[in-house]
Amino acid sequence: MAAPDEFESWLNNRLDSLEVDRDVYGSYILGVLQEEDSEEEKMDAIQSILSAFLEEDALEDVCKEIIKQWSDSSAGSKARNDHVDAEVQAIASLIEKQAQIVVKQKEVSEEEKKRKAALLAQYANITDDEAYPLSFFFSFFLSAKQSRFLFIPLNTLFKNTNLEDVMNAKKVDREKAREDSHKKKEQDKMQREKDKLLKQERKDKEKKRTQKGERKR
Repeated sequence: MAAPDEFESWLNNRLDSLEVDRDVYGSYILGVLQEEDSEEEKMDAIQSILSAFLEEDALEDVCKEIIKQWSDSSAGSKARNDHVDAEVQAIASLIEKQAQIVVKQKEVSEEEKKRKAALLAQYANITDDEAYPLSFFFSFFLSAKQSRFLFIPLNTLFKNTNLEDVMNAKKVDREKAREDSHKKKEQDKMQREKDKLLKQERKDKEKKRTQKGERKR
């Protein structure tokens, strides 16, 4: 395991404070910390390195300090590495899920195309496209926001399964509506003429009464 940069910097400063050559003994101590497994082995090896520079009463405390600093720094480095690994794993998982979604959308799109084609083929013989083109009916099944084709059973959309009959019935309804509108206009016209005549009659009667009154005076 490589020594964390923070620990190596700390060790160099600590050796400088003890007036120990960092370039020579720093690498020895790092090698011991990296290679030895147990704390006891680390302690013995570091004590043998620093015994030439420290008094016996200070030697043990300094060695314990170095080992503790190494352990804390290594634990922090491992935690950071684990965090990075977790982030990488999360990103990889997200990419995999997105890829699955794209594949699923493509599969759904192909299924929708097949349904559209089947429905178009079923009603390809419809000729009355001027009043109600086939696209008019399909437009009901297109979502304006998602632009997705919704396949709905025809028996829920029409009273019978013969689309041509439905369209013919619509045409009859339109013609009847035009006739009713024309009749209504004629009736309104006749009513206006009638109202006009009644109004004129009232005026004539009022005029005659006025003339009679003037002659009596």
